[in-house]
Amino acid sequence: MAIMTRPTPSALPFMKMHGLGNDFVVIDARAREIALSQAVVRGIAHRQMGIGFDQLAVISNGLADAHLTFFNADGSNSAACGNATRCIARHLMNERGAGSLHLTTDRGDLFARDSGGGMTSVNMGQPLLDWHDIPLARDMDTLSLPIDGAPVATGMGNPHCTFFVEDADAVDLAAFGAVHEHHPFYPQRTNVQVAQIVGADRIRMRVWERGVGITLASGSSSCATAVAAARRGLTGRAVRIDLDGGTLQVDWRDDGVWMTGPTMHVASGTFTADFIASCA
Repeated sequence: MAIMTRPTPSALPFMKMHGLGNDFVVIDARAREIALSQAVVRGIAHRQMGIGFDQLAVISNGLADAHLTFFNADGSNSAACGNATRCIARHLMNERGAGSLHLTTDRGDLFARDSGGGMTSVNMGQPLLDWHDIPLARDMDTLSLPIDGAPVATGMGNPHCTFFVEDADAVDLAAFGAVHEHHPFYPQRTNVQVAQIVGADRIRMRVWERGVGITLASGSSSCATAVAAARRGLTGRAVRIDLDGGTLQVDWRDDGVWMTGPTMHVASGTFTADFIASCA
């Protein structure tokens, strides 16, 4: 009779990156298969007992240059993460000496490029505007949801709920975001943005990310807010988004929503086998 034993956890290399303070742990699984349980993801996400992150991303081999898989801090999956995609794209372009990349995600095919001056751009694809695709719980007008404040619903591979307000900084985002993340109209929960129109091509935005909480920036939220503002006729399709952590440029073009901004590779390190075992 064979005796089944659990595999012994091994040390796990990682990179820490951020885009405008929206921070990530990145695991490179191209050389070996890596399976991460929700418990391990949550352990790594702990700001005191782990390293901490807004999202965790895994780089793996695929039909394109690489495939990216994303996890939120609570261990749940996310099909898209714009700032993490930009950070990883910069890393891979530096690694390959390339000026552009073709990446795949659960969101679909994404294309990234070096925009010069240390800036990295990624095409996040076309926004999802139909209630079923976002998804919402039932058929409704995605440009004006029947919620107090009449927010706009947008899908960018993950669901978004954008409120246009007079003063984004005056909103108690901790309470506001927590309530609306779990609104029954959003069966998969939602990212929540409060956005203030500053000018014809400028928006001040703050964000609550589902499964995470308040973050200094969010790429997919910036794209969703730019799309929502353009659909409402509040701005043009090319806008500057001012977030708590800095500024992104978003341009909704015929081929998709392009997002451009800086990235930072902060450090590389190794999670010890004892730490990984403690999370299981």
